[in-house]
Amino acid sequence: MFDAESLMVAQRLVRRLPVGEAVLERILDLVRSARPGAPEAHPAVAGAVSWGPGPRAAQALTLVTRARAALNGRFAPTLDDVEAMAAPVLRHRMALSFAARARGDSIEGVIARLLDDRMQAAA
Repeated sequence: MFDAESLMVAQRLVRRLPVGEAVLERILDLVRSARPGAPEAHPAVAGAVSWGPGPRAAQALTLVTRARAALNGRFAPTLDDVEAMAAPVLRHRMALSFAARARGDSIEGVIARLLDDRMQAAA
């Protein structure tokens, strides 16, 4: 159980955890690929997403990967943390187009394709 002071200490600790270059690049690549109209946009985004994540999504994903690492006893996030936390962070920062909803597409499905393709490309 956290009291107010313990919570603030934990928040400061999480914000101070280092984030490696590979993890930061994966976060930025993933967020950019989810933006329709961006040069880096994933093909699945082009016809399905009406608006995508902005810079604050990258900040949120960075922070939550740090928190996940800390909760798992690690001092820095990994690519696995990015993969695990991407869907929850991106889910409410993207909106499907009307046509995509009519086809039965889902934000979860678009994010899954982004993650699958990005993780395979990095492997």
